[in-house]
Amino acid sequence: MKHRMRAAFFIMKKHKSVLITGATSGVGYALAERLLGEKMDVWVTGRAPDVLWELQNNGAHTIPADLSKTEDIIKLVEQVGSPDIVIFSAGIGTFGLAHEITDRIINEMMAVNVIAPMQLTKRLLPKMMKRKSGHLIYLGSQAGKVATPKASIYAATKHALIGYTDALRMEVSPHNIHVTTINPGPIDTPFLDLADDTGKYRESLGKYILTVETVVDAIIKTMEQPVREVNLPKIMGITSKLHAVAPALVERLGRKYFMKK
Repeated sequence: MKHRMRAAFFIMKKHKSVLITGATSGVGYALAERLLGEKMDVWVTGRAPDVLWELQNNGAHTIPADLSKTEDIIKLVEQVGSPDIVIFSAGIGTFGLAHEITDRIINEMMAVNVIAPMQLTKRLLPKMMKRKSGHLIYLGSQAGKVATPKASIYAATKHALIGYTDALRMEVSPHNIHVTTINPGPIDTPFLDLADDTGKYRESLGKYILTVETVVDAIIKTMEQPVREVNLPKIMGITSKLHAVAPALVERLGRKYFMKK
């Protein structure tokens, strides 16, 4: 607890404001609550009016927005100004075989997981570049490093996000802007159940499912000390490295693991 208090004090001294997307559920909500408890200047956006109202009552600046709509992104940037830290937590996912995923779901996942963070980033960067400071933190996924069966579209969105941030990091480094990607494995949130209503994915992952608190702790730590990326849990970070050198082996094992009847 003392470490967290010291970290929060450091952040407040160095940074003035934080914007969190996808703050009405899961990791985004838990992070907003934690930072509000540390008396930080927190801006949040999401699509659930009742949760936004709750966060507003707790001290957050709230901006209702559907990030799949460019006009909402433009309004968000106009209202939030130029935050010191941005956490891109908004994301959606549906698991299923590639030939069974509907066009609507494909379009929605691409819009929220890929296009929205890109469009929001391009609009926030100019002011960060002008003042020579900023920290952009993207919630990626281990799926963006090692794809698994029934997650082809979701994995594609996270592959795209990781590729985008890798290039972005090099572009903005001369302007003293940090770019971090947090790559968690499956997290114990309603997202997991919405993505796979059969429950088989949750059952397959078992002990590897992360708590929300673990991910929030990792985000806060990198707010204090920016790093290139964070992989959670560590065993999955090792798997991604193994995939780089022996992809056929990892894919063969992965297929047996996730395609169980």
